[in-house]
Amino acid sequence: MDPKARCESRGEKAACPLKCKSRKCQAYKAPIDTSKKPIVWILGGPGSGKGTQCEKIIAKYGFTHLSTGDLLRAEVKSGSDRAKTLTAIMERGELVPNEIVLELLKEAMLAKADEAKGFLVDGYPREKSQGIAFESAIAPVTVIIYFEASSETLTKRLLGRAASSGRADDNEDTIKLRLKTFLDNNDQVLAQYPDKLKRINAEDSVDNIFSQVVAVLDPIVAAN
Repeated sequence: MDPKARCESRGEKAACPLKCKSRKCQAYKAPIDTSKKPIVWILGGPGSGKGTQCEKIIAKYGFTHLSTGDLLRAEVKSGSDRAKTLTAIMERGELVPNEIVLELLKEAMLAKADEAKGFLVDGYPREKSQGIAFESAIAPVTVIIYFEASSETLTKRLLGRAASSGRADDNEDTIKLRLKTFLDNNDQVLAQYPDKLKRINAEDSVDNIFSQVVAVLDPIVAAN
């Protein structure tokens, strides 16, 4: 029996002889099976409380938490050739190319693919192009949870955080600029995924916010 017929008899896809990895190829298989391991993008402006909610999600569902900032810091400390490249980029005050960030995310996800119950991708994508690149290189996102709060609420929270931490650089003008930059890019990301987007009212109490999150994730986990 030829390979194609054998695969079809098992309900499988034949391997692509060209190893093209194109999504249009009939043999294409995403590196992460999202039917068993959901991928959740966690988005929210600075001060939205998504860090607190991520901790609660991990505690309840056991998802693997991935933060691009944590991955970059870990890579820099590793002393690898890529770490030297990253250090040089950061010392020049430049943004790390998305190709490198995506590589780190993909490697981390594949390393945990067997044991992970799901993936919580925190604060990524930040731009429209990053979302497109992620789905092309890794797998389609299952759901996007966006913690939504007004600019006034976020500004107030960040000012309170700055006062308690003594960060004088976090003045109101700086905060408003950070929020505007985030919102301008985030709106473009969200607009790409109207069917997968779940908006969470982040103006509520921590427990009430998490109740909204649970209402989104419970059906997804049950289906997997």
